[in-house]
Amino acid sequence: MRARLRAAIALALAVVPLTACTRDPTGPTGETIRVGVVVALSGPYRAVGEDLRDGFQLYLSAHQNRLGGRPVEVAIVDEAAGEAELVRQVTSLLGDRRLMAITGVTSAETTATLVPLLRDRHLPLVGSNGRPAVADLAAVWNTGFLPTEPGLALAAHVQSSVNGPVWTMGANTQSGRDDVLGFAAALQAAGGRLANEGQTPLWTSATTNFLPYLAQARANGAKAIYCHYEGAEAVSFVQQYAQSDARDLPLFAAGMLTEGPILASQGRAALGVQTVLNYTPDLDNPANRGFVDAWRTRHNTPPTTYAMASWDAGLVLDKAMAAAGDEVTPESLNAAIASLGQLDSPRGSWQFSPHHAPVQKWYLRRVQTDGRTLTNALIEDLDTLGAQP
Repeated sequence: MRARLRAAIALALAVVPLTACTRDPTGPTGETIRVGVVVALSGPYRAVGEDLRDGFQLYLSAHQNRLGGRPVEVAIVDEAAGEAELVRQVTSLLGDRRLMAITGVTSAETTATLVPLLRDRHLPLVGSNGRPAVADLAAVWNTGFLPTEPGLALAAHVQSSVNGPVWTMGANTQSGRDDVLGFAAALQAAGGRLANEGQTPLWTSATTNFLPYLAQARANGAKAIYCHYEGAEAVSFVQQYAQSDARDLPLFAAGMLTEGPILASQGRAALGVQTVLNYTPDLDNPANRGFVDAWRTRHNTPPTTYAMASWDAGLVLDKAMAAAGDEVTPESLNAAIASLGQLDSPRGSWQFSPHHAPVQKWYLRRVQTDGRTLTNALIEDLDTLGAQP
């Protein structure tokens, strides 16, 4: 499969028209530019993809549909349509000289597909969800977080609050593996122990029955569980956890487990679940108050970290487009992104690290009731990550 995909990418790169050359500037600021938004709009991660799309579009709506003074046209690609279709659609976008950047990106696997497509065009990829390791970061940016960071931020808290070994498990995806392995390494570095046999986290692939794995956690003497699940899998996992013999074990996770509409689908089964994330709508700063009000007005729900990070992708492109001058190319836009300093974001002020991802604070949250609704309530501040190269 990967060999066929590499062949398809090579062919796609070979047939992109010469009009895709990114050295041709867009001209004066009145000319419409294009931004590709690549997100999952079907499948198990649809809710994540929709928030990534809607957060970016909300930023545009709040800024007269302009970035850096230029009118913007958005081209949306459903990454859940499959790798071959993703390559075809993005290759088609690359034929338009007005295309200045790609943003969104729901899965780490999609990032791996996009990077070789964009590299030769010097087109900035400003992803707004978790990002895998990328060898050449020159034009690869991220306004979300690195996938190892949730577990790294939470491990010391779990070690200090749990008296005994921790069972670790997660989806057998790049993001799931990176996060859980990051947590496991940080927990052990802090003096903690894993309950897993052989000290290796358990990976689950496309399963709908988590009860046997939760039974293993209990049988192995775990005193708590750390996991990574998103989308539909997160709903099933939490509901089955609440029905299992392991339900009295504290459940910790990366915040995606209970984020957004997923929490409403989980219902009261999620009560007490503790998660770590780089954002909460409870943050009290002017940028967040404005963002939350705008999101609630349009969607009648609290915003998610996905929506916030895509809003910030709009902010990054807006500031960089303005700094690029009267004429802009993907190369000059990328140079402007590299020169950005502190950004005033709903999550608080942040800037890009040497890893081209945010230097930012992480927060501990717990699911509890707020009137008749469930919420991820802010419990305490955790570490600030991203500053070290």
